[in-house]
Amino acid sequence: MTARRSSTPSRLLAALLLLGVLALAACGGGSDAPSGDRATPAPSISAADPSETTTEVVEDEHPIEATKPEPLRAGERRLRLTMPESYTPSAPYGTGTDDYRCFLLDPHLTKDAYLTGTFVQPDNADVVHHVILFRVPPADLARARELDAETPDEGWTCFGDSGLTRGPALDNAPWLGAWAPGGREAVEPKGYGVLLERGTQIVMQVHYNLLAGTGPDASSTLLRLAPASQRLDSIETMLLPAPVELPCRPAHADGPLCDRTAAVADVMTRFGADGNTANLLHLLCGEEVRPGSTQSCTRTIGQPTTIRAVAGHMHLLGRSITITVNPGTPRERTILDIPVWNFDDQGAHPIKPVRLDPFDTVEVTCKHVQWLRDRLPAFDGQPDKYVVWGDGTTDEMCLGILQVTHP
Repeated sequence: MTARRSSTPSRLLAALLLLGVLALAACGGGSDAPSGDRATPAPSISAADPSETTTEVVEDEHPIEATKPEPLRAGERRLRLTMPESYTPSAPYGTGTDDYRCFLLDPHLTKDAYLTGTFVQPDNADVVHHVILFRVPPADLARARELDAETPDEGWTCFGDSGLTRGPALDNAPWLGAWAPGGREAVEPKGYGVLLERGTQIVMQVHYNLLAGTGPDASSTLLRLAPASQRLDSIETMLLPAPVELPCRPAHADGPLCDRTAAVADVMTRFGADGNTANLLHLLCGEEVRPGSTQSCTRTIGQPTTIRAVAGHMHLLGRSITITVNPGTPRERTILDIPVWNFDDQGAHPIKPVRLDPFDTVEVTCKHVQWLRDRLPAFDGQPDKYVVWGDGTTDEMCLGILQVTHP
C-alpha cells in the first residue's frame, strides 16, 4: 500500500493497524462473522516446547474446498463483484515477499441497503493470503478513483488499510468482511447488518504471498444485501492490535536482523512508512518495549457496547491468543481462548452477547515462538530475526477482532 502516504502519527496508526489480516483480520469467517471458502485445517501442533515433544510440524498447503453460500433469507438478494481486470502481484518496493493491492468495486447502489453477508472467492488460491472488504462512502470515492487512476495496472498498493481512512478507525473500522484460511461465508445474525448508503462502493484488499508464486488473480466476492426498509440493527467491527516483540534465540542471536532497530528498518524497507507500526503500537497500548514471546494490549471501552462475535489473527509463528474483558477484576471473563494457534483456522466465533459499559476494558494477549521457523517450510533459508509487527507472511501480528453493536 503505497497509496496513502500521510506523515501524521494518527494517520499512520490507522493505516498500519487496519490490516488485514488479520486480519482479518482479521480475517476468517464463521457462521455469523467474516467470510470466505472453507480451508482444510493444518495438522495439529503440540502446545509443548519442541524440547519436550517429538511432534512433527508440517506446513499445510492451504487447500480450499468447494463451498456454497448459505440460502438467502426473506428480502435478501445476492450481488457478485469481481476485480475489473486480473492482476499479477509483485513486490511494490522491489524487495520483500508480499504485495497488498486494493481494487475498487462498484455495487451500483441506487438506494440505501444493509449488507448482511459476504462470501469471498479467491481466484488464485495459491497466492491469496487473505482478503478484506472495506466500505467506501460517497465522500471518499474521488480519492479512491484518483489512487486507482494514478497507479499503473489494476488497483493500487495499500499496506495497512484501504488508504482512504481519515484518522484512527479502530473502534469502528470500515471493515465489511474478510477471508483467511479457515473462513467461509459470513452471514450476520437475523436482525443485524451494516448500513450502506446509496452510492457506496467497496474496496477489496488482497494480500498476495509471493513465496507461493506470482500468477495472475481475479478474485471476487458475493455480497448479501437486504433493503433499508428492514431497519436492521447495525454491526460494527472493533480492532484490538497488540505489539509483537519476539527476540532471536540465544543460539541464533548473531544475525544482522537480531537487533530491533535493524529489524524495524527492514520492515520499513519492504512496506514503507507502514512498517513503523511496531513503534506506534506501544503508543496506542501505553507500554514500553519489552522483548518477549508474550505481548498484550488493553483498551478501554468508550461507549455502551455489546460483543457478539470474536476472532484472532496471527501469522505462522503464532502459538496462542486470548481476548479477555475486564482482566484483573472480579468480572474478568475470557471470550476467546486459542491455546494452540492454527493458521488455517482463523474463523470468527459467535458468542453469547457480552455487554460492556464505558470504562470497562478488553485485553488481547498473543504468544509467538521462534522455534517454529525450524519446522515450517516457509522459513527455509531464512535466519532468525527480531520479529516485530509487519504485513509480510513471515512477519507477525497480534490482532483481536470484535463484532459489536451499540444501543
